[in-house]
Amino acid sequence: MILAVDVGNTHIEIGVFEEDTYLTSWRIATGVHRTEDELMAFIQQFLQTINRTPGDIRDIAISSVVPTITQIFSKLAEKYFQLEPLVVGHQLDLGIEIDYEPKYSVGADRLCNAVAAKAKYGFPSIVVDFGTATTLDVLGDKGEYCGGIITPGLEISAWGLYKRATKLPKIPLEFPEKAIGRTTETSIQSGIMFGTVKMIDGLIELVSDELKGSPTVIATGGISPLLAPRSKYIEHVEPSLVLDGLMLIYQLQDGRTALRK
Repeated sequence: MILAVDVGNTHIEIGVFEEDTYLTSWRIATGVHRTEDELMAFIQQFLQTINRTPGDIRDIAISSVVPTITQIFSKLAEKYFQLEPLVVGHQLDLGIEIDYEPKYSVGADRLCNAVAAKAKYGFPSIVVDFGTATTLDVLGDKGEYCGGIITPGLEISAWGLYKRATKLPKIPLEFPEKAIGRTTETSIQSGIMFGTVKMIDGLIELVSDELKGSPTVIATGGISPLLAPRSKYIEHVEPSLVLDGLMLIYQLQDGRTALRK
């Protein structure tokens, strides 16, 4: 069984795979001050829910955009599993060309998304990832990763409005019934929720024009099932696309997978 870890700025998703079959995953807050012992306690509790133990884990793969948490998981892997984890980066065999400068600056999550999108849906394609930042990652007509777009995420936008405008309240991230808000809360919801969808659709149009085609559009991230149905262009929703890409990258490392069997 492989432990697949997606470390984002806001959440950590911990998934388990049996060979190449996804079993389940769990999410916790990132918490940059966590120790390897705290994280291991979470993993033990999670594994108990599926009647597994840490002894069932034979390898660990990590996609991370938070270097301090990467180091903590590396300590965890060594201390509790006597393993050196696979950490995704541009230097690995990814199965795709990276047409981006500099290559090392592409986030591991974006690489995982691109690898999974290519395997599942082909190319050209666009992955819209609704995370701390909302990102669009683009696969060109030769299947290469050719960059994308980064914008503030929904939660950042809502939080920034609340913090900078003293009279505006916190709001739940949900769609109001109508675009014209009749209360302050529904007015903010309309601007953030409908505004995000319209922005994403507009960006998809710009990217599609540059690609000179009709790319397949895939949405991922925890809030993607809520937003995707409102988009004119999003065709598929894959909430755990990063974990899928992480496992595909893991399987490309032939020496490593052979060693762990």
